[in-house]
Amino acid sequence: MKAKIVRNPKIMVGKPTIEGTRLTVEFILNLVEHGQTIPQITEDYEITEDQVKAAINYAKKEVTKNSPPQMAVAHEIFTRRKHQ
Repeated sequence: MKAKIVRNPKIMVGKPTIEGTRLTVEFILNLVEHGQTIPQITEDYEITEDQVKAAINYAKKEVTKNSPPQMAVAHEIFTRRKHQ
């Protein structure tokens, strides 16, 4: 079964969570930000690697909804430098 991120107003005030847990995407990102590795997170919180990756991918998708993909931006910057 593929790991899913869900939103339920009755769980963690509707924040996106890993399905079947009360672990929010925000919490997982905070752990990563503070140096936790995926194996450490899976061991400490008894979740799978797929669940951790689903949280990270969810956050990535949310960010890219509001900004252009990085490759396009990087290409644009590179091309401008090259032509100046």
